[in-house]
Amino acid sequence: MAAPSPAPAPPVMSAAVTAYALHVPGDKPGTLPAALRGPACDGPEAAELLGRKGLLAKDQATRLALCAVHRALGRPPRAPRPTGPADPGAAVVVSSNLGNVATVAKIARETLDQGPRAVSPMDAPGASSNVIAGAIAVWFRLGGPNLTVCSGATAGLDAVRLACLLLRAGRARRVVVVGVEPDDADAALLHAARAGAPPGVPLRAAAACLVLEPAEAARAPVIELGRFAGREDAPAAWTPGELAGDLGDTYGAAGVLLTGLAVADVEGGGGPTRVICGDPEDGRRELLVRPR
Repeated sequence: MAAPSPAPAPPVMSAAVTAYALHVPGDKPGTLPAALRGPACDGPEAAELLGRKGLLAKDQATRLALCAVHRALGRPPRAPRPTGPADPGAAVVVSSNLGNVATVAKIARETLDQGPRAVSPMDAPGASSNVIAGAIAVWFRLGGPNLTVCSGATAGLDAVRLACLLLRAGRARRVVVVGVEPDDADAALLHAARAGAPPGVPLRAAAACLVLEPAEAARAPVIELGRFAGREDAPAAWTPGELAGDLGDTYGAAGVLLTGLAVADVEGGGGPTRVICGDPEDGRRELLVRPR
């Protein structure tokens, strides 16, 4: 008896960026002219965009991430938070290496100095490494897979790749991808001590959000994400070094931030563009961004 024919391979599914927003507090005028969606804000000013309710115990990175997602989803300032059941087809993938380190350090110091009873119940949930992704999911009612990537300088593009895999595997119909880093004292200290840190370039607080959907199903794809490898058919490239002089090192947010910049460039009439992130210590990742 002849062996049964192997099952056909599933079709290759590409992802489309259907919305995006970049959120860089204190950005120099003109540094990111094509990509910023309104004035960036942090701290008390975040309430002007998100509304005050629910922000009290949020750390800097979580506030930045919520602002970026709010804008990417096209929500007006102080719009009421979504209610009702969470959407099981909407996933969240966050890229952040230092996002909640200030909270973790604060809890550690208080525990060492005064004992565990000194730790505030408001701070304890923030020690979770998935706190940013969880906060986004709860705030915007996104009930699909919920992941955080902490893989160093390549984390941003690693997060985009995971989002594409979720779409391809049918685990989500839409993925909100966020890259975010804070610039508090604890985060800055750890960043400066890492082996791959660019010398003399400070850590910079930033957030970027991409909304990804299967290109075949997206109603109005903005840009298509292609191969995760460098190719000669995409001569232009966005790299972290291009931003460092104006913004500083956005570290785990860089891959998502650069992808947003590439999307803005292609959306404005540019050709296929490579996004490159990483460093000699953590390796390198590349992504092709091309017109649909």
